[in-house]
Amino acid sequence: MDADHRERGPERDPARHAAQYRVDRETAHDLRERDAVGGDDDGPDAPQDEATPRRRMDDRALWVDTVVDQAIRRGEFDDLPLQGKPLPGIGGTHDPDWWLKSLVQRDHITGVLPAAQLRADAAAMDDTLDREHDERRVREILADFNARVIDARRQLTGGPPVVTPTRDVEDDVARWHRRRARP
Repeated sequence: MDADHRERGPERDPARHAAQYRVDRETAHDLRERDAVGGDDDGPDAPQDEATPRRRMDDRALWVDTVVDQAIRRGEFDDLPLQGKPLPGIGGTHDPDWWLKSLVQRDHITGVLPAAQLRADAAAMDDTLDREHDERRVREILADFNARVIDARRQLTGGPPVVTPTRDVEDDVARWHRRRARP
């Protein structure tokens, strides 16, 4: 072991020392309060040993149990949203994006950035058009798509650039007719 490690053993660890100081201070405060109220079986002159912090924690645990029992009797835990259901997010695998997914679900965030949405719409455009039976409706869909592409290019909201090209309406309508003519 090097000299620094020997000097910074458990006796010299600042975080441990600070925590021990707080525990000792709270224990002394609790003992003074108990003695002022009349104490208990031990009396004020009873020797204090290492079991005192453990006893204090047991007393605190008993107090917490009492408070929870009282809240149950008052009905404060009745009709909770997940009563009788498993807590969400406590599955078997760890998902590093759990907070983002819960935010999207909780705040009902929908959609994606315009550039990504337009790329997805452009990729699915032939399937979208093939579901239509009227040329007028096909032209409306293409005009709407082109207008969204132009609007997305004009906006300066940040995010990835819009590189999706506009569609040639006449060319897409002609291809739509050819696809419909095939058996």
